[in-house]
Amino acid sequence: MMKKDIFIFGIETSCDETAAAVIKNGTDIIANVVSSQIESHKRFGGVVPEIASRHHVEQIIAVFEETLERAGLTFQDMDAIAVTKGPGLVGALLVGVNAAKAIAFAHDLPLIGVHHIAGHIYANRLVQEMSFPLMSLVVSGGHTELVYMKEHGSFEVIGETRDDAAGEAYDKVARTLSLPYPGGPHIDRLAAEGQDTYSLPRIRLEEGSYDFSFSGLKSAVINTVHNAEQRGEEINPENLAASFQASVVDVLTEKTVRAAKEYDVKQVLLAGGVAANKGLRASLENAFGEIENIDIMIPPISLCTDNAAMIAAAGTILFEQGKRDGLDMNGHPGLDIEEF
Repeated sequence: MMKKDIFIFGIETSCDETAAAVIKNGTDIIANVVSSQIESHKRFGGVVPEIASRHHVEQIIAVFEETLERAGLTFQDMDAIAVTKGPGLVGALLVGVNAAKAIAFAHDLPLIGVHHIAGHIYANRLVQEMSFPLMSLVVSGGHTELVYMKEHGSFEVIGETRDDAAGEAYDKVARTLSLPYPGGPHIDRLAAEGQDTYSLPRIRLEEGSYDFSFSGLKSAVINTVHNAEQRGEEINPENLAASFQASVVDVLTEKTVRAAKEYDVKQVLLAGGVAANKGLRASLENAFGEIENIDIMIPPISLCTDNAAMIAAAGTILFEQGKRDGLDMNGHPGLDIEEF
C-alpha cells in the first residue's frame, strides 16, 4: 500500500517578509511565495515593527491566494497549517498566527506552531536529507548560534551570541560606511573587491567557549572610521569591509569546525539570512572540504532569507511526530528553541 503524500501549508511573518508555501512530504517545494518589505523600511535604516505589521495585514491574503494558485491546490488538500509562532516581532508574528488559526478553524485542519530558527535549519532538508547527529550554524540579523541535533526535533544550543548577532553587526558597520539597508549584501560585495588590510580583532572569548561576540568588532570598525575622520585620512571602504568580514568569517568558521569535530557529527548545516554571505559560504566549504566524514550543507540563497517553505518543512516533522497546537496559540517573540 502506497504511503499518502503529506501537504503542509506554511506561513511566515516573523519580521518583514510576508510568506506562504506548500510543501509535499517535508522535502518538495510545490509553491513558495515571498512578499518583501525592504523598500518600505530602507528609508528608516531598519525594520519598523508597526509598519511591518501593517504590511503583513495588507499582503497576507494575496500571498495565500497566489501560493494556492501556483500549487494548483486548495486548503482542502492540506494536511495541516504550519506557522511561525516565534521568535520575532510580536505584532508581525500575530498577523501570521491569527491567519493560521482562522484557516485551521475554517477548514478543520491541524495547527502547528514552528520555531523560526528551526525553520531556517530545516530549509536544508529542502535540498538534501539530514544526517544525524548534525551541527547547524545559524547566522541571521537577530541570531548567531551553534545548534546540535541528535535527531529530528531535538535542538541543543551549544553556543550563542553574547551581544550583537552577526547580521546586526553587518548592518551597523554598513551604516557607519553610509551603505543602504540591509547592509549585509553591500558589505559582502565590497569585501570581495577589497583586501584584509585593517587590523581588526578576532573575538574568540574564553578557551573552549562556543559563544560569539561581535560588539567589540563593530566598535573597532566604528572607531577606525571616526579616528580616520579626525585625522583627515581617507578610509578605503572595500578594504575595511574585507577586514571586517574576514574577522567575522574566521571566528564563525573556526568555532563551527571545532564544534563539529568535538561532537563527532556527520553533517554541518548553514542556516539563516547571513548564510547568503558569499565569504562565509566559501570559507565553510573550504574548511570542511579538507575534513573527511563530515558533509557541509549550504542552502541556495533563495532559502537562506525568511520564507515559508522552511516553516512548512519543519512543520512536517512536527506533524509526523503528532505535535499539534490549539486555537489558543499565541505569538512568542522570545521563544527558546530548546524549550520549543
